[in-house]
Amino acid sequence: MKSTAESEVGVLKKVLLKHARDAFRSQEYIDAHWQELNYLEPPDFKKAVDEYERFVEIFQERDIAVEFLPFTEETGMDSIYVRDASIITDTGAIICNMGKLQRLTEPQQQLNHYLSSGTSLLGAYNAPATIEGGDVSWMKPNILAVAEGYRTNASGIALLRKLVGESVELLVMDSPHYKGPDDVFHLMSVLSPIDDELALVYSPLMAVPFRNKLLDLGIGFVEVPDEEFDSLGCNVLALAPGVCLMVEGNPVTRSRLEAAGVEVIEFQGREICLKGSGGPTCLTRPLLREIN
Repeated sequence: MKSTAESEVGVLKKVLLKHARDAFRSQEYIDAHWQELNYLEPPDFKKAVDEYERFVEIFQERDIAVEFLPFTEETGMDSIYVRDASIITDTGAIICNMGKLQRLTEPQQQLNHYLSSGTSLLGAYNAPATIEGGDVSWMKPNILAVAEGYRTNASGIALLRKLVGESVELLVMDSPHYKGPDDVFHLMSVLSPIDDELALVYSPLMAVPFRNKLLDLGIGFVEVPDEEFDSLGCNVLALAPGVCLMVEGNPVTRSRLEAAGVEVIEFQGREICLKGSGGPTCLTRPLLREIN
C-alpha cells in the first residue's frame, strides 16, 4: 500500500474536521447569522452537536485519525465545511482564497493548523484569484478535476496549474449558473468519486464535455435522481474503494450504489448537512489515504 493525499477513494487514514460545537458556537450565534450565510433553515445547536458526535464516531470506529480545527472568533458557521479552505497534494497543502466573502478568514485558520502540525505548504492564494476545495477533486493520481464557477475563477485555475505542475492533468468543468452566485454549488455538488473507475454523479448539471472526458477515462457512473439532488444524494465521501458515507434520506441513490456493489454507511445530517447544503465531503478535508 502507498500513502498519498492525491486520491479521493483510497483507504482514508487521516482527516481534518471542525466540530459543530466550535463552528456553530451557540443557538444565539446561529440565529444571528444563518440567513446572511444562505442556510435553508437555522440549525438547532444541541441537535447539531449530537449529530456531529455521531459523525465523528464513524471515523473513530474505522481507526481513522482525526485532527480538529479549534474554535476561533474569526471564523463563522461555514467553517464546519472544512474541505473548501485548502487542497492537499503529496508535495504540500494549497491554501485557498474563498469565493464566498463571508468565508475569507477560514484559509488562515487552516494555514495556522498546517504550520503547527508540520504539514508542508505548496502555495497560497490571494485576490483576485479564488478557489475552493469543493471545486477540486482527484480523479486519478495524475488527474485533477476542477470547476470554474462562482467560487473558483479562471485566475484560480491558472494558479492551480502552476502549483501542481505539468505532471498533473487538469480537467476543467464550466459550472452552470443554476441558482446564482449566492447558492452553494461546487464541482462536488455533482460528482463524488467512489472507486478508481466509479463515480456518483448528477448529470443534469454536469457540463457535457467534462462528463464525456470522465467517460473516456473509463469512469462509470451511478446517477442520482432529480428528487434526491437537493437532499445531498450526490455528496458522498469514500472511506475506502467501494465504501462510502452518505446523509440518510436518499433511498434511491443508496439502492443504486448498492446495486453497483458499493457499501453505504448512512448518518443523520439534518442539522449539520441539509440546512447548510453541505454533505460529508464538505464536512471533511481528507489528509491521507492508502492506495494499492
